[in-house]
Amino acid sequence: MLDRIRTLIRHLHEVSEVNALSDRDLQDLGISRAQLLDFLQMPRDITERVTAMAAIFGVPDADLRRDHALWVDLLTTCGQCADRTACSRVLDRGPAATGSDAPFCGNRDTFAALAPKVA
Repeated sequence: MLDRIRTLIRHLHEVSEVNALSDRDLQDLGISRAQLLDFLQMPRDITERVTAMAAIFGVPDADLRRDHALWVDLLTTCGQCADRTACSRVLDRGPAATGSDAPFCGNRDTFAALAPKVA
């Protein structure tokens, strides 16, 4: 129970910090206030999930972060995913997993487009 209260207090503090940001701060971050507030609601492992799933598709982490708007879209799509259990099963397979193991992934088409083409 105490952990839930601490989590709630931490969340309220984070929301207050986001609301205290100026429009200029948000512009510098390249994200809207609504997007930032949405990110606060997402599970904490979203970044790791996106990079791990991208790796399964053959996309290096550096390629994901090259385009900030694309990175935000990838995180948003992953954060809204209803298939976390299926995702966890694929990610647990590690290097044995392939993109065809993740037909549920909302970022699948983007990862496929970013993947290096094999000649």
